[in-house]
Amino acid sequence: MEEPTRLIAVRHGETAWNVDTRIQGQLDIGLNATGVWQARRAGAALADEPIGVVYASDLSRAWQTAQAIAEPHGLAVQPEPRLRERAFGKFEGMSFAEIEATLPVEAKLWRERDPEFEPEGGESLLTFRDRVTGVAAELAARHPGELVVLVAHGGVMDVLYRAATRQELQAPRTWLLGNAAINRMLWTSEGFSLVGWSDTTHLTDGALDETTA
Repeated sequence: MEEPTRLIAVRHGETAWNVDTRIQGQLDIGLNATGVWQARRAGAALADEPIGVVYASDLSRAWQTAQAIAEPHGLAVQPEPRLRERAFGKFEGMSFAEIEATLPVEAKLWRERDPEFEPEGGESLLTFRDRVTGVAAELAARHPGELVVLVAHGGVMDVLYRAATRQELQAPRTWLLGNAAINRMLWTSEGFSLVGWSDTTHLTDGALDETTA
């Protein structure tokens, strides 16, 4: 029988632009102090897992998070640009409020999750979905029976959740995409399946912090 690949998908830690509800897209925004702490906590939470390989988006917010996860295992992070966030074109750098105020027609298409809508210079949800599911399946297929970590972005996590639960691109989002949350899936040649989602127990206030323990 085919041996499934176990996947742990992690969104990057928090950035200042997350706090400001500003579209990052493929702009290279680093972690803020909270994000660095979150990344370190995710690394500690996964330190005893039998991780074989860590792949990450090459954008620094994901790369920094991935390094914190890979380091306890003595692994080098493998860069995978296809794990980047959706390209949002002219939306990038704008806050949600600015998009609503200055681009109301485009904002409506974005809010309604029109699968074919492309912000000027950006990607449609259809293109983005195909990119993410394609690369995630390709990476998983390289490592049957192993535990693979993918560190990426909120949009990537959303696509993976939809793939694992067979939800349409336009289905309203009812699941969390928390910074540095731990999400677990399985992959076989038949596709993705969900094991667990949005584990943030390592980020709770009462959690042991290795820097102060």
